[in-house]
Amino acid sequence: MVVATESTPVMSKVGFKTVGIGANVRSTLVAAAAEQRIVAGMANAIRSLTEKPHEFVFCFMVQPKANDSGAHMQEVLLEAFCFENDIYIIKVDSAEKLSRLLGSTCLVSCALVRKSDPTNEDCYSRSENILIDHCEFYWDEPVKPIVKLPEK
Repeated sequence: MVVATESTPVMSKVGFKTVGIGANVRSTLVAAAAEQRIVAGMANAIRSLTEKPHEFVFCFMVQPKANDSGAHMQEVLLEAFCFENDIYIIKVDSAEKLSRLLGSTCLVSCALVRKSDPTNEDCYSRSENILIDHCEFYWDEPVKPIVKLPEK
């Protein structure tokens, strides 16, 4: 169940609440972009995952448009690959907002975030840890919740 108020979005499922998950996505993406830990775009993501999947912690994906079967197939395959390699999948509501957060002039439908230190599993920022908790909670759900990214 998803519950939202006008000031603070809250996701709730059997007592689990994540307040402001969109703000944590923004913090994670902006910090990772500043540290050059982002791989943006579907083709770049697939190429990078093929080479070194163990380096990535998050895959941010935008839902493909209706009746775009090619994009849907790519999405399903990418999700399966991420699931197989323990990469957290976070679905977001807008390619425009995702692109803006990454500082991209091109429309981005997918973005990977590299671990800040691939050899140390415990070196995540506060916002990354919140996202990890969120993803762990929804790991086995067949349909992942779509996170609404902040407008600014």
